[in-house]
Amino acid sequence: MNPAFTLDSTYIHLRPDESALAMKGGAKFWQGIAERRDLDQGRLMGCTDQKSDWSHWERHPAGDEILTLLSGEMEIVLETDTGEQRATIRSGETFIVPKGVWHRGIVTTPGRLMFVTPGTRTEHKPV
Repeated sequence: MNPAFTLDSTYIHLRPDESALAMKGGAKFWQGIAERRDLDQGRLMGCTDQKSDWSHWERHPAGDEILTLLSGEMEIVLETDTGEQRATIRSGETFIVPKGVWHRGIVTTPGRLMFVTPGTRTEHKPV
């Protein structure tokens, strides 16, 4: 039997063969994320503290991203062809970011965010 863990210190790679692989998460995980090939298939699930606005935009060309706010409140900002669109999410609410759309978060009340995201080809750019 596997031991219990939290999604902030351990992330889950939901692999295409329907298996789930626990892997060490946290800040160190994200260093060099663009070069990782082990996440090219499937989805990544984890949690992060949301203490401040995101310092970058991101997009996921391989699929939609699911964001569930476990606590706090934040705005998800989408960069669209018609300009920025904003959606407020509160504790317990979920937002789906469409495939390939640049987005970022603005924190209005600090909290915790759970994500389920495609791992392959994620892109970042500065705000």
